[in-house]
Amino acid sequence: MRVDARLGTFEDVVAGAPAHAGTLRAVRALVADVHPDALEAASRREGSVWWGWGPGKMTHGYAYAMPHARHVNLGFFRGTSLADPAGLLQGTGKALRHVKLAAPDDAARPEIRALLVAARDERRPSEA
Repeated sequence: MRVDARLGTFEDVVAGAPAHAGTLRAVRALVADVHPDALEAASRREGSVWWGWGPGKMTHGYAYAMPHARHVNLGFFRGTSLADPAGLLQGTGKALRHVKLAAPDDAARPEIRALLVAARDERRPSEA
């Protein structure tokens, strides 16, 4: 996985939400499995980490993880364009959707992998 650490690192996000370290690491492992060459970037200020094809969060990014008090949101920048046969996606924004992950094992669900793969493929550049 490639890393852009200009605004922060994955470990900064984990340090800010130690109760969710396992879930954050499970999501990161899933991303690395479905997209080994993904670009990972994090924001200390936002307390989030995102993955994509290139450096533009909203132009190249396809997924993000943001810890909250009781869960981690695994979000998709263009979630409204994803098929969601299991009805997992939540949100009311124009494009963003997310799934709430309460435990590390949630990231191992086949439906979560399918959403991540679909998000990756939806944002795949034509030259990739």
